Amino acid sequence: MLQMCFNCLMLHRYAFSNFQSFRQRVEISWLLDGRVPTNPWSRPANTGERLSTIMAVLGPNASGKTGLLKPIAFIQWFISNSFHLEPTAALPFHPHPASAQEPSEFEADVDLEGQLWRYTLRATPRRVLHEALYRKRQRMTYVFVRDWNEDTQTYDVKQQDFGLAPSEALKVRPNASLIATAAQYGVSLAKSLVSSRVWSNVHQFGRAAADNNQVMAAAHHFAGNDAHRQAMVRLLSRWDMGLSDVQIRELENPVVVNGAKQKFWLPFGVHQMQGGGSFELSFAQESSGTQGAFVLLSRLLPALQAGGLAVIDEFESDLHPHMLEPILDLFASPDTNPHQAQLLFTCHAIEVLNILHKSQIILVEKDEYNESDAWRLDSVNGIRSDDNFYAKYMAGAYGAVPQL
Repeated sequence: MLQMCFNCLMLHRYAFSNFQSFRQRVEISWLLDGRVPTNPWSRPANTGERLSTIMAVLGPNASGKTGLLKPIAFIQWFISNSFHLEPTAALPFHPHPASAQEPSEFEADVDLEGQLWRYTLRATPRRVLHEALYRKRQRMTYVFVRDWNEDTQTYDVKQQDFGLAPSEALKVRPNASLIATAAQYGVSLAKSLVSSRVWSNVHQFGRAAADNNQVMAAAHHFAGNDAHRQAMVRLLSRWDMGLSDVQIRELENPVVVNGAKQKFWLPFGVHQMQGGGSFELSFAQESSGTQGAFVLLSRLLPALQAGGLAVIDEFESDLHPHMLEPILDLFASPDTNPHQAQLLFTCHAIEVLNILHKSQIILVEKDEYNESDAWRLDSVNGIRSDDNFYAKYMAGAYGAVPQL
């Protein structure tokens, strides 16, 4: 029997509009109905529904795949860290150029602490226009609602069992979340929402570059968590990377900053030699595939251990296509995914169509007016469970392929 994790987050759905190349509303649902057969990448939620633990995003270059991931990264940043934004700074998102003066909208339903919560946000880069949190009991009821009043040039705020002093709620800055602010005042619900984790290589400007800084950041993570380091070594060795161990060493930068030398961590791969003995290579000398898997695991293993959501752009970058299924299998087994962590990723490895169910595939396409759209593969009219999805996708039957 699967163990329920009442402190873990599971995403049910998210939606957004007027964000980057997406002008119209797009909704990405993780809900699986009775027509979807049970598969290794589905789990029951605490709230009773069945949810996917995997969602793969496919589409041609420049179609908007990364843009489809960014709303999750933005929402997580906004409710967690916007309190620390400079008072006059703009919110870090961009509406569609054709609707630059219109607000953008975001919405997410999550399972947290055994209950279903809904968060909604309408904002321009200049200010929040509407922010609300709802909790489902018999029906969705508001926990707080915050609306910008154009006439008074202030916010109207109403609360039910949220816990932030009304006088403080009225002081929340136009570029900050009420949740992020309430967490600073010790409001317990806000602190729980702020601590709900999303691990990602996506930020406001796109995907974090796969460079030496990412390798060093991953080494820093593994240096502080030996259980994750050991799991990483086991997986890299199993995936035939030619490694028997990875040692993380703390080094000192000779450059003095503020009167002190800065420390950093570097990984070294240990390789066995025929006839006994071993040798080491700095990770700068390892293959790009080994480096890519090392960095990827620094983001996946924390999610798998604690529960939450991993959001990865260009998932298979520098990896052989045959690596895709073994990595996805980490999210399938209760042994490696005991807390129902979820994975949202983009990739160009069309082989994923032969691995996942059609309900776990999102297709993205951009039209001639530079407007993106996205849809779940199982929503395509006439699609059959016994179709050869790979062949039909390559033939253009489902859209979201390059027009060359």
